Amino acid sequence: MKKLEDYNPCREALVFYRTQKNFKEAWKNCPRGDWMLWIADNLKLDKKLLILTSVKCARTAQHLMKDKRSTDALDVFEAYCNGTATIEEFNKAGAYADAASYAAAAAARTDSRLKTANICRELLTKEVLKRIKLKQRSKFFTGFKMCLCLV
Repeated sequence: MKKLEDYNPCREALVFYRTQKNFKEAWKNCPRGDWMLWIADNLKLDKKLLILTSVKCARTAQHLMKDKRSTDALDVFEAYCNGTATIEEFNKAGAYADAASYAAAAAARTDSRLKTANICRELLTKEVLKRIKLKQRSKFFTGFKMCLCLV
């Protein structure tokens, strides 16, 4: 019989697992659905059962999904598991959901970068400009300026 370690779990999951008496207790007390889906997949459970479980998990965050392709994909994934959608429809919905996910991640990343830049401007501008003024003629400033151009 394989041990959990044989499946190469993430470090955090392994640390949690080692605090439990056995696998059954770890499963009962597991705080993360993604870990549970991961082990179920590694144990080669029925794919449709895993998909349905994943859809149910994703629906807990459906209110955060801004792109209709994501919610439509959940419907198609469910329909596929229930036998009312084809594998082609399943794959197409998956591609659309991936595109929506990448678009949302890019938008969030851009928004986060701008927010953190604004925080830095608010809290650091005075001191950074003061320091740069002192270093304008130094080697440090020239190198720093070159690094900023590369970012």
